[in-house]
Amino acid sequence: MFGFSEEQIAWFGLTFGVGAFMLYMLFIIAQLAWESKAGKFGTFVLFLALAFGMLGFIAKGVIQWIIDR
Repeated sequence: MFGFSEEQIAWFGLTFGVGAFMLYMLFIIAQLAWESKAGKFGTFVLFLALAFGMLGFIAKGVIQWIIDR
């Protein structure tokens, strides 16, 4: 499709698509903290608990980048 291979499209979707989705999830967490009036510590706990899985995904990408260099 448009001269790109399936592997290139999958790489683009996985890096930029999932990255955009993660940014949107951070926005949702911030909105949740704002609407619930969680305060500084509550906001920290929300981000820690709800965004912890994203850290693993980012770490996986960094580790792959280091190994492939």
